[in-house]
Amino acid sequence: VQLVESGGGLVQPGGSLRLSCAASGFTFSRYTMSWYRQAPGKERELVATITSAGGNTNNADSMKGRFTISRDNAKNTVYLQMNSLKPEDTAVYYCNVLVGLYDYWGQGTQVTVSS
Repeated sequence: VQLVESGGGLVQPGGSLRLSCAASGFTFSRYTMSWYRQAPGKERELVATITSAGGNTNNADSMKGRFTISRDNAKNTVYLQMNSLKPEDTAVYYCNVLVGLYDYWGQGTQVTVSS
């Protein structure tokens, strides 16, 4: 299993970014995918989850209405569209999948929201 995130960077408050996670090594279309984030000095937190059928959930009130998870099963890729970004969204964002008994993580992509 391999997960490779991309799309992070430096953005001004109020801006947008689209993160991508390219997956390989498993049957992507059959698995729920998630995005997590970890800010400096804080625990990793769940951002959003999308089921194999495309149902999605944003798990933090602070992100509802601003972040949208989606997937393209033909491209084995999951996305996180982030709008109206705030400085408190600064974190490393990770892609995650649970395959069998094992949790797999990507290397993460840094998102920095600052003026």
